[in-house]
Amino acid sequence: MQANPYGLESLWTQGDLITKGVTAILVIMSIASWYVIVTKALQLLSYRRASHAAGHAFWDTTNLTEGVATLSTNNPFSDIAHAGITAMRHHAAHKGHLHDQLLLTDWVTLSLRQAIDETSGKLQAGMAVLASVGSTAPFVGLLGTVWGIYHALVSIGTSGQASIDKVAGPVGEALIMTALGLAVAIPATFGYNALVRSNKSTIAKLNKFGFDLHALFITGARSSSTEVTSDNGAKIVAVRSA
Repeated sequence: MQANPYGLESLWTQGDLITKGVTAILVIMSIASWYVIVTKALQLLSYRRASHAAGHAFWDTTNLTEGVATLSTNNPFSDIAHAGITAMRHHAAHKGHLHDQLLLTDWVTLSLRQAIDETSGKLQAGMAVLASVGSTAPFVGLLGTVWGIYHALVSIGTSGQASIDKVAGPVGEALIMTALGLAVAIPATFGYNALVRSNKSTIAKLNKFGFDLHALFITGARSSSTEVTSDNGAKIVAVRSA
């Protein structure tokens, strides 16, 4: 089978340093963007499962210990719950130091907000890569396109004629570089937009869970409540999901 003289293999073997450099940059950008897309998608899938447990199983338990046990480890909802419990215990253990300076509701709010902000930062990690690839890849491909057209013009100038066999190679190189730039930029742009929407949805669920926890810690109730026993034996109000 005869090799395509105008294909990707020919582009790499016959291209000069700039052509190979642009191609290598586009390949690296594509690998980086797909790595971010896949890893962030798996992360969001894990968070979605944790969100389901936080919205149902957690509130169907009879005490905080059982509720936290329903949340798998290494997920933001579990981290928020532990942050709230730790804040309550810390404030109770240091009432003489904190009571006059910081109210319990403010202390719990700060602790929950910090846990949510840490998760928001994790969700945003890698998004700058997709934004950069989506916005710059077409221009990197355009550089290869311009370079290929330059080669076509040089070929016409040296040969003195604009025959197809003289310009087909450089023009084909230019078109391939344009296609490569778009092939890298389009998935990165779509991936970025999809992940941004999913991140907003996840953060909204985190805020809702944090708000419900704050209400439970401070007032003893969420929205619809039933009286249950807390970890220390006192009567508190646990909440079942609506």
